Amino acid sequence: MATDGAQARADAAGEYVHFWAAGDKGKGEFRCAECAYGVTVHSTLPVCPMCSGSSWEQAPWRPFSRARRER
Repeated sequence: MATDGAQARADAAGEYVHFWAAGDKGKGEFRCAECAYGVTVHSTLPVCPMCSGSSWEQAPWRPFSRARRER
């Protein structure tokens, strides 16, 4: 279930946000819907280690955000 803050962000953006629950199988980067703590998951979503939240939003895919910058 989405938290009020997360639902407000989704409503303000006019978009549907899929929330994942702790224990769901997932792969990729996720952010806690309550405190925005980020995790990278390869199997099962945990309970948030920062706030004990159990709802997650999948982070947008950003393939070049970590690319090494040329000097």
